[in-house]
Amino acid sequence: MIPTSRRAAAVAPFLAMDVMTAAAAKARRGEDVVRMEVGQPSAPAPRAVIAAAHAALELGRVPYTEALGMPALRARIARDYHERHGVAVAPERVVITTGSSAGFILAFLSLFDAGARVGVPQPGYPAYRNILAALDLVPVPMRLRAADRFAPTADLLRATHAAGPLAGVLVMSPANPSGTVIGPEPLRDLCAAARLLGLPFISDEIYHGLSYGVPTTTALRFEPEAIVINSFSKYHCMTGWRVGWMVVPDALVRPIERLAQHLYIAAPYLSQVAALAALDATEELDAVRDGYAKNRAILLDAFPGLGLGRTHPVDGAFYLYADVSNLTDDASAFCRRMLDEAGVATTPGLDFDQDQGHHHVRFSFAGSEAACREAVARLRNWLGS
Repeated sequence: MIPTSRRAAAVAPFLAMDVMTAAAAKARRGEDVVRMEVGQPSAPAPRAVIAAAHAALELGRVPYTEALGMPALRARIARDYHERHGVAVAPERVVITTGSSAGFILAFLSLFDAGARVGVPQPGYPAYRNILAALDLVPVPMRLRAADRFAPTADLLRATHAAGPLAGVLVMSPANPSGTVIGPEPLRDLCAAARLLGLPFISDEIYHGLSYGVPTTTALRFEPEAIVINSFSKYHCMTGWRVGWMVVPDALVRPIERLAQHLYIAAPYLSQVAALAALDATEELDAVRDGYAKNRAILLDAFPGLGLGRTHPVDGAFYLYADVSNLTDDASAFCRRMLDEAGVATTPGLDFDQDQGHHHVRFSFAGSEAACREAVARLRNWLGS
């Protein structure tokens, strides 16, 4: 019998991906499924992205790049921070990664030793706690509160640290599973609190570019030493290209470079070429975001009448995180029945919150307007609303 490592045993399944597998199996059997389980844009990558990848491929050579990424892409990202946020970032501080997932691994390995306690939001993206656990680190849940619009605050950080000293903190805005945005003033206060406590501040900004009437602010505006993680997956519609980036303090550049050299050598060349083109495709990508805004409005209008009206604030991203405690005490079973009986695939809240997730379901509205309207019709029929 092949033994399983303790680290592997500590990693829970990614329920959204398990639902995706079940939904795909139904689709292969010819069953019609509305896909709302995975945070994946249904829109293709921008035309310029495809053209750039084609042109590079036509040259025939697809090489390694430097471990930190193509200099042209790093410089273009640095320019983007100046143009979008008014923040000066040296290109040398930009690290190109294999999606944001590699960014988290590099950040955690470069900052923390085994056993370190890292504050993470709850509910929150499940990969945070599972990557930390796989690296022999300790994820410490920071319970988000309705009184704070389900966003982390400086008071919450201080209280969590007082209950048991942290080695660092990670926050996300806009958030997954909720889409909630941390406002500029609360983000400033969070950065200041982490600085006073001597904690590295990791900011997951993967959903920047996707917000609805509220500003999204980079942590670099308030904390130049923040570790920012981002990706081309969401706003830029490039999930499968597996390319992202980090902005890191000068002191971390060389340690992260050494880790990247050995862990994955470099992000894929073709994806980096394509990502460079994506940064100039704003008009096309903003049109996709406007489609999400329409989908968001459809669900927010319909869900109260379906008994799904209690959601976290949907400021950005493309999710609704709905309280279903009035309908079930077992969101996982509820999602299975929704898939089997209504043909709507969604993600149970236990992915994001191991304590209270059994009362929540996440709906992704990254699909088409027609798919969102069909989902509403199916749910209305299934729930008898």
